[in-house]
Amino acid sequence: MNELCALENALQMLANPHKQPLLQRFFKTGKGDYAEGDNFLGITVPEQRRLIKHFQQLALQDIETLLQSNIHEYRFCGLLLLISRYQKGNETIKKTVFELYLKYSGSKINNWDLVDMSAPLIVGHFIYQNEGFEILEELAQSTNLWQRRIAIVATFYFIRQGSFQETLQLCEKLLNDQHDLIHKASGWMLREVGKRNEKSLLTFLETYHLLMPRTMLRYSIEKLTPDQRGYFLKKRA
Repeated sequence: MNELCALENALQMLANPHKQPLLQRFFKTGKGDYAEGDNFLGITVPEQRRLIKHFQQLALQDIETLLQSNIHEYRFCGLLLLISRYQKGNETIKKTVFELYLKYSGSKINNWDLVDMSAPLIVGHFIYQNEGFEILEELAQSTNLWQRRIAIVATFYFIRQGSFQETLQLCEKLLNDQHDLIHKASGWMLREVGKRNEKSLLTFLETYHLLMPRTMLRYSIEKLTPDQRGYFLKKRA
């Protein structure tokens, strides 16, 4: 049995039919929902993280096969392995992984958990190291929800390095976005900026709080003082 079959079999063995419908509902897989048609086995994230420790040598083409799957946990494990391959690889491997990630962005990297755990560590890191911010700008302008979320969440890597302008620029571009998942992601990234540099957040809020979707605003001010939160919310009333 090859490594890919062994991993797939191990995932099938971990499948939990009792958790499967709960995850299907939680991740909005019903008709008309943002993840319509996604299939879950009912495996927890800690179980998946423990499992992939035994498959670190899986070939890149087999990781790509996992990413192509219609089963959510296969794609999640594929992304965990892709992150590991990226972090351990030389510059050539990093570029290959980054390009593979973009190939499946929006089509198979297509739920918020998949995006949020992988975008900063692959897309954010690669662009930070290679000064390709225009790629994030292009993704932020995509008609695809998940590519837009990848763009803003990828800036979490920049934030962790103490660089906030990229996040602020994309949040400005996404002010008129119509999807709640982008409002939440943008507000989350603004909150992370504020945790490290409150002045940058307050300056952004003073300029844009009246234009921000309410969810984005509420997420962004979550760590501010009650008086500060009240100030911005009252002005929106």
